[in-house]
Amino acid sequence: MRQLLVVHHSPSRSMRSLTEAVLAGARNPEIDNVQVVERPALEATAEDVLAADGYVLGSTANFGYMSGAMKHFFDTTFLKVGGQLDEHGGAGKSAGATAKRPFGVYVHGRYDTTGAVRSILSITGALGWQQSAAVCEVLGDVGESSTEAAWELGATIAALLM
Repeated sequence: MRQLLVVHHSPSRSMRSLTEAVLAGARNPEIDNVQVVERPALEATAEDVLAADGYVLGSTANFGYMSGAMKHFFDTTFLKVGGQLDEHGGAGKSAGATAKRPFGVYVHGRYDTTGAVRSILSITGALGWQQSAAVCEVLGDVGESSTEAAWELGATIAALLM
């Protein structure tokens, strides 16, 4: 059975709504042989990442960056799962154990998500992961169209693992 790891920081009602939608999409009964594992960003480990075949990452946008919890997740797992930097400290070409695995991202912010998305995509690039769906960026209140997009993201990444 393939495994999808959903790592998220969901401190607000808005992020919890998006996370629940991602999980519901990923657990769609039409998707066979995919186990969905959910981990809050402060609890996810390198072992979780190595055991998974794909990823969905959810973060708030805080002060132009990903959440501190998501940053902690990357800080504590990056080198252990094959992340690589070049000689200048930039994203290197990873050939690590998790390279080429599919992933998706959802981000919620009040005013702007640009920096949060850019920082997450920079790190996933250094891991060699393959972005397999458009980023689900939500500004302001979370409505039905936002939760539908989050559901679609979860279902898409899970279906790719079938």
